Amino acid sequence: MNINNHVEVVTSIFTIIDGKVKVLLFKKKEDPFKGYWMLPNDKLGVEQTVEMCAKASVFEYSGLKKIHLKQSDVFSEPERIQNNRTIACSMMCLVDYDVVMYSREEREIESHWFDINEIPKMIYDHKEIVENAVEKLRKLVPDNFDILRIFYSKDFTLPELQTTYEHLLKKQLDRRNFRKKIMKMNILEETNDKDMDTHGRPAKLYYFKEIEGEFNEQ
Repeated sequence: MNINNHVEVVTSIFTIIDGKVKVLLFKKKEDPFKGYWMLPNDKLGVEQTVEMCAKASVFEYSGLKKIHLKQSDVFSEPERIQNNRTIACSMMCLVDYDVVMYSREEREIESHWFDINEIPKMIYDHKEIVENAVEKLRKLVPDNFDILRIFYSKDFTLPELQTTYEHLLKKQLDRRNFRKKIMKMNILEETNDKDMDTHGRPAKLYYFKEIEGEFNEQ
């Protein structure tokens, strides 16, 4: 029996807002699943690489150009899309929210940044795809500062960074121990400025030292 297998690329776009990791979702405007949320997705073209397809679909949905991509997983359940045998290649896309605010081109499709712990109803298996990508982030981030350099390409405070760790690890961390551990790694540089918008004592601002990362900028 001959079966036509289609391949699509589905991309989870992550950023950090106020220290917490968010994923950008888009509302479907037509049936099936009208009103549900979805990830950027498209069929893989004959002459496309997975990265090329992901980059094109992310731009089509979100208007983002400067992105960092990494392959995440493959979803091949025969009935993931009923009556349409489609294999999904999942990609992770990481962006700095400050860059998004200045460089993103507006699109007509409705979109929203959702907390990774509060994913709404989604089409097909897109929620499973997001959750799978989130779990990979949870495992990668604690010891992979290349990812954090992408999220925090500009300055930040240690409380912001600690919030990100706590959000991903799903547990509270001791402030003094966290600071001591991070500073001991010699990966941060002081900007000699302070965040004057915080309540109480202004917090020092830091940035990540330049070290070659493992994510590809597309």
